Amino acid sequence: MDSARWLAGYEDMLARTAAGAAAASQALRDVSGRATSLCGEVTVTVGAGGVLDDVALTPAARDLDPGELARLIVATARQAHQHAAAQVAVIMADYLGNGPALAHVTSHLPPGAPS
Repeated sequence: MDSARWLAGYEDMLARTAAGAAAASQALRDVSGRATSLCGEVTVTVGAGGVLDDVALTPAARDLDPGELARLIVATARQAHQHAAAQVAVIMADYLGNGPALAHVTSHLPPGAPS
């Protein structure tokens, strides 16, 4: 193989890698997880990293003891984080493929998320 053809192939591989990284980056920015408590009192939305984006309470939440409501919010936020983590795992599996890099990423996802 001549050097010009090798270089063209290498540049093509770099362009595909950059495009894949850009697509994965955009997909990760769009990740969100949403969960609603079993009886519907609490709905939580989180971003890819699990940071709270929104907490919504229905009037039924007023009937809950403050401690019970707090625990329900935390539990619902954990579920939302797991939903977001599942999306992250799919995006990264598409980008990285199955291997050590994906295993490293999924090892840092919250408990209950796919690994």
